[in-house]
Amino acid sequence: MLRAFVVVVATLGLVLALLYAFQRRLIYLPSTDTVPSAADVLPGAEDVVLETTDGLRLGAWFIRAHPDGTTVLVANGNAGDRAGRAPLAAALSARGLGVLLFDYRGYGGNPGSPSERGFALDARAAYRFLVEDADVPPDRLIYLGESLGTGVVTELATEHPPGGLVLRSPFIDLPSVGQVHYPFLPVRALLRDRYPVRTHVAALDVPTTVVYGTRDAIVPPEQSRAVAAAAAGSTQVVPVEGADHNDGVLLDGPTFVDAVVALADLIDSGP
Repeated sequence: MLRAFVVVVATLGLVLALLYAFQRRLIYLPSTDTVPSAADVLPGAEDVVLETTDGLRLGAWFIRAHPDGTTVLVANGNAGDRAGRAPLAAALSARGLGVLLFDYRGYGGNPGSPSERGFALDARAAYRFLVEDADVPPDRLIYLGESLGTGVVTELATEHPPGGLVLRSPFIDLPSVGQVHYPFLPVRALLRDRYPVRTHVAALDVPTTVVYGTRDAIVPPEQSRAVAAAAAGSTQVVPVEGADHNDGVLLDGPTFVDAVVALADLIDSGP
């Protein structure tokens, strides 16, 4: 009995050690496809390079806003690359908004390895490009975070507040999502990357729009509603009935695009 117990404990310890060591390979799922040039995918877009403070050069696509228009900084979720967000950028550009699509380190052919700390540096490189190189006033910026990207943009906003936030399928924090999918594991103790979205929005007094699918099987809808309830700024909640996490309506559908444009109109109208 004692020997069997020791074997079970040792096996469990080995499994947990492997999960801890390789957890980022389970969280981050970058595309291995070659990203085309901006002009081949998005009319009017240009290829730009973002430089991080730790020496990385990241690929990005930029579409300028119509005169006096708002610009949207898009932070992707945990999978794919910027090419998959081209339809969203095209739809927003058609409504007069500027858009910056960028890939994190380790994504879209970029150097580096994904991590919460690394993504924070990547987002700041995107912000610096827009404000310093493209001359976009910070109060004319919308940060749009998609799923994991909600953790990226809310963290960025704690240091560089935007004119507004759009959070698509936000979660309370990464351990809260992990615990839902792996209830038999000590997820909170294992995870190195946390992305505390609810904590961040509670400290951000900026107009915030939360969009979520009512049948989201990855981020529980109640977590998105909890984020909206915690937001310190004026908040608009847009539930998309029957939508799952990766359904097209939540990627670039009209409801989602209209929600972004409505926030831009609010910012444009001023106080």
